[in-house]
Amino acid sequence: MKHIAATILAAWALAGAASVSLAADQAVLERGKALFMSEATPACAVCHTLADAGSAGAIGPNLDEMKPELDRIRKAVTEGVGVMPSFASSLSEEDINAVAEYVANATAGS
Repeated sequence: MKHIAATILAAWALAGAASVSLAADQAVLERGKALFMSEATPACAVCHTLADAGSAGAIGPNLDEMKPELDRIRKAVTEGVGVMPSFASSLSEEDINAVAEYVANATAGS
């Protein structure tokens, strides 16, 4: 009986941790979307098409079609690509990760 109770308590603890993690992930995605849409300078939405953000930029690649993977997005935002500037000096590592998580999630490129 003690083993069953311990198992149930462990399951509840894991479920609680998962819900905290999901809340944190949602906050990261919301931060990433805010940066994508307007808070990064220049805003990603100016150049990129991304349906989730309601953006229709024509300078950069259409992210809905490209479906870039998380590491590819991080690298592009950090180092820049082609005419896209590096955001390493204007965004924190946390913000870069938030944008990358958001775009990967929105395009299912993760």
